[in-house]
Amino acid sequence: MSQKINYLDRILNGKTSVGIAGHVRPDGDCVGSTLAVYNYIKEYYPHIYVKLFLEPIPNIFKFLQYSAEIDSNYADSTKFDLFIALDCGDLGRLGNAADFFSAAKSTLCIDHHISNQSFADENYIYPDASSTCELVYEVIDTDKITKEIAECLYTGIVHDTGVFQYSCTSAKTMEIAGVLMEKGIDYPKIVDETFYTKTFSQNKILGQALLNSELYLNGACIVSVITQKEMEKFGVLPKHLDGIVNQLRITKDVRVALFLYENGDGTWKGSLRVNGDFNVAEVAICFGGGGHVKAAGFTIDGPADVAVARVLNEIEARL
Repeated sequence: MSQKINYLDRILNGKTSVGIAGHVRPDGDCVGSTLAVYNYIKEYYPHIYVKLFLEPIPNIFKFLQYSAEIDSNYADSTKFDLFIALDCGDLGRLGNAADFFSAAKSTLCIDHHISNQSFADENYIYPDASSTCELVYEVIDTDKITKEIAECLYTGIVHDTGVFQYSCTSAKTMEIAGVLMEKGIDYPKIVDETFYTKTFSQNKILGQALLNSELYLNGACIVSVITQKEMEKFGVLPKHLDGIVNQLRITKDVRVALFLYENGDGTWKGSLRVNGDFNVAEVAICFGGGGHVKAAGFTIDGPADVAVARVLNEIEARL
């Protein structure tokens, strides 16, 4: 992957309005990458009108600078000179921000999903990168990375690498993390408070998910399902379910982990994780989703037992 110094500066040249968005149900990499770009524009391009559109973000990320300025109402009539999609593999994953993207005079996508459809006018897509935050680091001048931008980028990298333990972590990832640490960020606090710390309700729903789990395909696949009723019982929202599928993945001798939770409309959100050589993105694509080789997601119609059976059939065919 080649270093592209001032890539983003070139894209921003001559622009007077910029919209930014990430995928629906924003995670750490989505929040970190979009806020890093937002902070960069606010810091170095004060003449540009910039808006960041995201669905409500988890509270753990609200310490990041300008998170309070995120527009979750999508209430803006601007036809943006440039719209930047980050950590998003296709137009549909932008949710309510898709209309702003489609109406913009020019578009840019920065992403690391292997299933990305190169749907923007200009695409900076490298599936081998650990995270979109790693790519954002590459497209801006290192000397221009403030402490606040570094906090955004480090947070995203931490979450998409599982605190540097997933196979997507490269030597370059570690080098970038080192540079960000030298910007004066409180990196132990970021790791502890955004990745490891869970609320009592989150621990309860994790326990329920583990109790609900079952082994399939001769123990090669572990599956857990959480219903809307169970989420209501423990007072949790979809954004509080992060980490459950990763906990399932570390079960001994399991190759593929599947976690499903019920959406309000009766569909089911699925997450897949893998140990070893198996491409779960191929499985997710079968159901209109996508992602990475070792981590992917999708949405599927119910009922739950039918949904599980359909996904297991696709996994079994590939195992």
